[in-house]
Amino acid sequence: MHFRQAGLAAVLLMATTSSAALAEPVFNRIASFPVNTNLPVDTDQNTETSAEIIAATDDGMMLIYTDSPLEAVGMIDITDPAAPKPAGTIALDGEPTAVSIAGGKALVGVNTSESYTAPSGHLAIIDIASKAIEGTCDLGGQPDSTAVSPDGSLVVIAIENERDEDLNDGVIPQLPAGSVAILSLTDGVPDCGSLIQASVSGLADVAGDDPEPEFVDINANNEIAVTLQENNHIVVLAADGSVVSHFSAGAVDLTNVDLDEERALTFDGNQPGRVREPDAIQWLDNDRLVTANEGDYEGGSRGFTIFSKSGEVLYESGTDFEYRVAMAGHYPEKRSGNKGVEPEGMEVKAFGDRTYIFLLSERGSVIGVYRDTGGDPEFVQLLPSALGPEGAIAIPDRNLLAISNEVDLIEDGGVRSHVTLYSYAEGTPAYPMIVSGLDDNGRPIGFGALSGLAADPERAGILYAVNDSFYAMQPTIFTIDANQSPARITAATRVTRGGQNAQLLDLEGIVSDGEGGFWLASEGRLGRMIMHGLYHVNAEGEIEKQVAFPAELLAVEKRWASEGVTKIGDTLWIAIQRQWQDDPDNTVKLISYNIETEEWGAVRYPTEPAEKGWVGLSEITLHGDYVYIIERDNQIGANAKIKKLYRVAVAELQPGEIGGTLPVVAKEEVHDFIPDLTATGGYVVDKIEGFAVDVNGTGFAVTDNDGVDDSNGETLFFSIGTVGGES
Repeated sequence: MHFRQAGLAAVLLMATTSSAALAEPVFNRIASFPVNTNLPVDTDQNTETSAEIIAATDDGMMLIYTDSPLEAVGMIDITDPAAPKPAGTIALDGEPTAVSIAGGKALVGVNTSESYTAPSGHLAIIDIASKAIEGTCDLGGQPDSTAVSPDGSLVVIAIENERDEDLNDGVIPQLPAGSVAILSLTDGVPDCGSLIQASVSGLADVAGDDPEPEFVDINANNEIAVTLQENNHIVVLAADGSVVSHFSAGAVDLTNVDLDEERALTFDGNQPGRVREPDAIQWLDNDRLVTANEGDYEGGSRGFTIFSKSGEVLYESGTDFEYRVAMAGHYPEKRSGNKGVEPEGMEVKAFGDRTYIFLLSERGSVIGVYRDTGGDPEFVQLLPSALGPEGAIAIPDRNLLAISNEVDLIEDGGVRSHVTLYSYAEGTPAYPMIVSGLDDNGRPIGFGALSGLAADPERAGILYAVNDSFYAMQPTIFTIDANQSPARITAATRVTRGGQNAQLLDLEGIVSDGEGGFWLASEGRLGRMIMHGLYHVNAEGEIEKQVAFPAELLAVEKRWASEGVTKIGDTLWIAIQRQWQDDPDNTVKLISYNIETEEWGAVRYPTEPAEKGWVGLSEITLHGDYVYIIERDNQIGANAKIKKLYRVAVAELQPGEIGGTLPVVAKEEVHDFIPDLTATGGYVVDKIEGFAVDVNGTGFAVTDNDGVDDSNGETLFFSIGTVGGES
């Protein structure tokens, strides 16, 4: 058995940066297609949609995905993959669970179950050209995964007959048992009369009389690999349904993993004997299998495993994948105690002479790309996706990869379900834009929710960022070296009180004090115990002074407060995110605090009117004769209109008395961030939150990924070039 864990530190720098110097081909995102744009014209655009499992036509020009809440399959024209177009939906009589393509037909597993104890379903046969349902084959149970054999002679369906997780705490067995359905194909059309219900009962040590087949794949010998996820078992069947081999998926001893959901990234827990419980399974060749070890019932080992067909473990990833996800800022802390990054979906395909394993982190919303070497796989890169990647299809003939992202947050006003496309070509990976490394204990320097940015006063390309209250138990100042690509977090300095991690902070702004320490701005939260205020910390992050907002400010406070801080001489200037009780419409305050005299003041800043939602401030930073201010709306994707950088002349900052008449400053637009936020083929994210200008006059910006909570986890970090700071 081989573990890559021990070698991770040695290869980290090479593995997390691009291989452009070798002119190697890489994958880069080129488009993100919002699935709601495929809704019928007479359907409310606020209807929930979900792209779950995805397939491609033989010519690679059309994608077909299942949409469970819509009870339909959707089609996307990717003739121009960088500009995918909606091609309509096809309604089904039930919930689609999987789709495979055979010739000109789409074969869709449809769940029609009335209950867990009376499962039912069929295989719908759709003519792709006419979009007509030409027939159905009854499957005698609830279908899950589908697969078509490489020679086009078979279609196989995992009949899961899933358990009721609310019944007896979900403990299995819960009959009826699942099975594997096998049908012969002629020109893509299944022969319903050829149905074989292959039994996989009595094989697993865990609830062997209640197998729940989860995922199927077929090799060139027409051998069928099946995962029994809850049973922690793998079965290989022949085309006639007979058992070729079967074996337990086994367990892994995990060390230094994040287990506590305590709003901190610690990676100091252990999970001995963690059963793998694989979800997706793929053949690497006719003799080797690879599994995505998501877990569902009592396990999940957070990585992937390569098995021989007879069950020998040829490679175990251990924490390799999870650590790489964490070091790209995608670790889902709210899922730490469960299944970590949750590797669920998977695709394996050869692009030329390179075979790649694409491993989907459902909760981290990122795809790990590994190259099969015949031995230990080689890590290649991480790819960003939309929220909740579920299905994958590679199209080598067109050098494309497509990922279906199932999560639709329309009810919460959040991001929609998407299908994401990537191209394969020589070049440099565009993502991640910022990464961390391992600490002195060999654990990832976890990061996320970067909410403020400041420049080192002396060193070009060296920046500092803070995280917000999502990591309430671990407030941190991150040192960033932007002189390399991707930028690298080189240190994480905890903000402390009396040597212990400080609590009751919501850090949103940071600025150097010019003497090695920092001033930090914390956003107060009404109804919570977090104060509006300023904190002075030394170079080690220890709080040496805290300054509360004055009573006249607190009298008109609202929840949305400090979002940035900068220093002009002896005066700190704090940007307040949104309108407070005494502010006229479309204005917010810039508040001043003189460190020496302890005097407070303010001016008003005019914000753009919001088309939808609200518009507020996210950052303030001094450069030359101006302060630069991020102004943004709270919208995502196509609804996002205002993600801009403005500047205000320092001469305008003549503070008035708080509670009195405040002067209104004039602003000038400097930069529109929306082209930057879409430059890597993704949708516009909500929170562009940090901006700083280094000593060479280069402007840098960073987004807040909300701690990967109802977020796809992307941290976009980029330069906008030279910023003119002189009058």
